[in-house]
Amino acid sequence: MKGREIHLTSRPLGWPSTDDFCMAEVAVADPRAGELLVRNQVMSVDPYMRGRMNEIPSYVAPFGIGRPLEGGAVGTVIESGSALFAPGDVVLHNAGWREYATVAEDAATKVDVDLAPPSAYLGVLGMPGLTAYAGILEVAALCPGETVFVSAAAGAVGSAAGQIARLKGAARVVGSAGSPCKVAYLRDIGFDASFDYHDGALRRSLRTAAPDGVDIYFDNVGGRHLEVAIGAMRPHGRVAMCGAISMYNADEPPAAPRNLALAMGKRLTLRGFLAGDFAHLRERFVAEAAGWLHRGELQYRETFAEGLPAAPRAFLDMMRGRNLGKMLVRL
Repeated sequence: MKGREIHLTSRPLGWPSTDDFCMAEVAVADPRAGELLVRNQVMSVDPYMRGRMNEIPSYVAPFGIGRPLEGGAVGTVIESGSALFAPGDVVLHNAGWREYATVAEDAATKVDVDLAPPSAYLGVLGMPGLTAYAGILEVAALCPGETVFVSAAAGAVGSAAGQIARLKGAARVVGSAGSPCKVAYLRDIGFDASFDYHDGALRRSLRTAAPDGVDIYFDNVGGRHLEVAIGAMRPHGRVAMCGAISMYNADEPPAAPRNLALAMGKRLTLRGFLAGDFAHLRERFVAEAAGWLHRGELQYRETFAEGLPAAPRAFLDMMRGRNLGKMLVRL
């Protein structure tokens, strides 16, 4: 049996293009003992993948040139060499960017499709949702009554972070997004205020949305957003540094933030984190988030591209903010 997969053909300088990817047809390996053969149904494209396209030291190895990319995917087991899984099981794993994946049994997690659609385990019930949950509750240590600001708030992580903050007792939740449609969406899902950062008056927009200042900033953007948030933060505020998408494709070092010295006088905490640091919370998170979903208290959106050949374009569109909620590729 043969299947298709997407390879990285070159390391981008600045913004990637579709020329940095190619499609290859390969033989599909039969599963050995302790392995599963999975037919992928849906795969994820995520901002962190841009960093793996660079050959630099990081917390995860770079993608190999001429090798398939990797990322979250959900699929159906079609052949099993494991006593833990049977054909027909739906599993979450990290061998995306391909139609078929041979996966070790300890690298797959069975998901309950009666609880939520398979795609939800790549978004609101998956890594993005856990990132939001851990960032708000563990990294930023939200206390009821605080004001929370979330950047890139209409994305999969940001929208979940804002809603989780509200569900856990935040007095005010503010979000920035990149279009009037996204700003309206944030208000629909319970943000107290939202604004379009393209309006050009980021400092004024945040001051209007949070006139008494900010206790927690959930940072998905970095750069100018981080600078403005630091200026708006109250003493002993916390920054959960989840991402810096404004800088991932930059050719030059970022000009901002230029006011980091304020972190000393305000006694701020700026803490970077990864979802993998909080894998021990996954079971608790899924149980709590599933309850919120069932009661309609947690909402999510998905943007789909269709077919494996669309995956590179879906990744580029996600990097440019052309998705609402989680960007996915349906295989």
